[in-house]
Amino acid sequence: MRIAINTRFLLKHKMEGFGWFTYEIVKRIVEAHPEHDFIFFFDRSFDKKFIFADNVKPVVLYPQARHPVLFKIWFDYSITKALKKYKVDLFFSPDGYLSLKTEVPQIGVIHDLNFEHHPEDLPKSALRYLRKYFPKFANKAKKIITVSEYSKQDICSTYNIDSNKVVVAHNGASDKFTPLPQIEQTNIRKKYTDGKPYFVYVGALHARKNIERMLHGFFKFKEQTGSETKLLIVGESLWKNASYELILKQSNYSDAVLFSGHVKLDELTQIVGAAKALTLVSYFEGFGIPLVEAMRANVPILTSNKTSLPEVAGNAGLCVDPYSIEAITKGMQALDSDDNLRKELIEKGQEQQKKFSWDNSAKIIWEEIVNVGTN
Repeated sequence: MRIAINTRFLLKHKMEGFGWFTYEIVKRIVEAHPEHDFIFFFDRSFDKKFIFADNVKPVVLYPQARHPVLFKIWFDYSITKALKKYKVDLFFSPDGYLSLKTEVPQIGVIHDLNFEHHPEDLPKSALRYLRKYFPKFANKAKKIITVSEYSKQDICSTYNIDSNKVVVAHNGASDKFTPLPQIEQTNIRKKYTDGKPYFVYVGALHARKNIERMLHGFFKFKEQTGSETKLLIVGESLWKNASYELILKQSNYSDAVLFSGHVKLDELTQIVGAAKALTLVSYFEGFGIPLVEAMRANVPILTSNKTSLPEVAGNAGLCVDPYSIEAITKGMQALDSDDNLRKELIEKGQEQQKKFSWDNSAKIIWEEIVNVGTN
């Protein structure tokens, strides 16, 4: 087969969720199947490290697709022409965006439908595009891949899609996340938090990540306990949001909150591995990869009891109501002070993380590519 893949999120210096999903899945598929030809569609110059094997042909298509108007041009015109030019048998899109102007079979990965349930979280221009076109993409796709049972049920009910059309391939986590020796943890804390223990948040500073309530919960935790534990936030703002700055200005404990911005994977594994606990209390997630990363690093988890997060955390996470600042505060108190609880969650996490493997997910997706591409 000749398989084209949307690789526009493989970015050398800024790999986020879609990028890592694309990297982990596509690298495995390409390397495992040298008998097939793969064409990677980039929307800008690319790094050669993303050309995973000799059976990959990289193609740069313009314009750069980072705005709703440009999305439509890139997918409906640039992609459509390229599919015809390179005589493609199937188009695979790890971010779910598809061409509506081609009859080439397509498989899209729809990670979640946050924009359908929380429209207030997105800028209007992006929201209009997503709500208009994702129902069309879902219907156009020959098969839909998603990353959790929660998201499958949500896609099927929201878009009236037959459940047989939607296949779950859970996210995994990098093998680089492993438990760190105590002396290494100590050195990392010296580097980032003046030697103090810390909770870590990993992810974009997006509204659905519930950063504001997490901050309020953390400040109440500091006020009520006097603990020296800090909060280290790893990630960048997806949309401009001044509310975090206002919350910080109004608190006497703002010095205990540290922002690292985006960090490379090797640095991230150190930051997570030395944390006292991971805090991910989103009110909406399609999966939540940082949970699995923390489990692999033997770091206990404070997470939300909403959407996919209980499915991923299982009994290895302390799940709280993300809409309750008091519940978040109590969760932080428990993980900060109760060594037995922390030990119990770490042990359960060692078992829970075995359920999530990029190798297994790549095999599931490849089976669907073969089924669609040869039928």
